[in-house]
Amino acid sequence: MRLVPAALRATLLALGVPALSLALPSAGAITLPATVTRVVDGDTIHASSRGFDTTVRLLGIDTPETKRPETVVQCGGPAASRRAERLLPPGQPVTLVTDPTQATRDRFGRLLAYVYLPGQRGPTGSVNYALVAGGFARVFIFHGVPFRNAGPFFRAQAAARRARLGIWGPPCNGNTMKPDPGA
Repeated sequence: MRLVPAALRATLLALGVPALSLALPSAGAITLPATVTRVVDGDTIHASSRGFDTTVRLLGIDTPETKRPETVVQCGGPAASRRAERLLPPGQPVTLVTDPTQATRDRFGRLLAYVYLPGQRGPTGSVNYALVAGGFARVFIFHGVPFRNAGPFFRAQAAARRARLGIWGPPCNGNTMKPDPGA
């Protein structure tokens, strides 16, 4: 991971940008074997790799909130969390892959990665993609910089939306900001 030049770092810090987010994309993808230790919500998990437990934010997606303080449980959030729990139960071996077009960690220190189940590969083989394709998540582009697999993700989102899957159908109808009716 390359660091932000000193002058730019000083400017960003003066603007209140947290220091952990001051990393530029890395030169190449990092691949780590890991084991899921727990699912936090639809787009965040904990995984153990090389003896360390780390929080992983699934790159390129955003699911409705279920655990953010002072925020209602958003429409579709519980369903997204349940789907992530089914795909990634504790003990599940996974491969974490960063994206060279994105920072390695976000402002909260979470590893930004695609999460792959054994035997899965490529842009459409990640759990991230599966959540978008199933209508449990929407594509998320951070600061206008598309991630490497954005094209297939956007196509999967359009198909889920046309089919009115998950957050695109009732009761959310694409509006995940409203409270989840089952929460």
